[in-house]
Amino acid sequence: MKTKLFKTALLCAFMFTLNSCSSDSEETSQPVNSEVVAVPYDYSALELETARLVNDYRVGKGLNALELVNYVSLKSEEHNVYMIENQVVNHDQFDKRAKDIMQNLKASKVNENIAYNYQQPIGALTAWLNSPGHKANIEGSFTHFGISVTVDPVTGKKYYTNIFIKK
Repeated sequence: MKTKLFKTALLCAFMFTLNSCSSDSEETSQPVNSEVVAVPYDYSALELETARLVNDYRVGKGLNALELVNYVSLKSEEHNVYMIENQVVNHDQFDKRAKDIMQNLKASKVNENIAYNYQQPIGALTAWLNSPGHKANIEGSFTHFGISVTVDPVTGKKYYTNIFIKK
């Protein structure tokens, strides 16, 4: 359902940009695509719990809480769907996701954590914190993030993708 909604929203955003006006000014020549930023995303209880756990950990370390961005969560969900469809757990096409986010949201930095087969968000967070690279992402100098927890309809296993960005 989220994927169909995302595709519809993306098509609408694309069609809107074809019909919108642009300025020749340097200041507005590359604005943040407000249609992309305003894309809807229906967070599940698992996703909200994962986001809360990440932010609680960060705040406990004296770091800023991260703001959820729907567009980044949609990119996270797309990756989960890819992993489920291909029965893999990896960072395939991360460069493409990062470039898309950087272009559309004007992010200066993008990193990603993935996890697989943790029944509860605390299990995924614990695994990330036990991995130096994943922990560095959670503790990084980021300002925003997106999260998706997607259940494989065949196996019932959960796929987690957490994308961090700095704006």
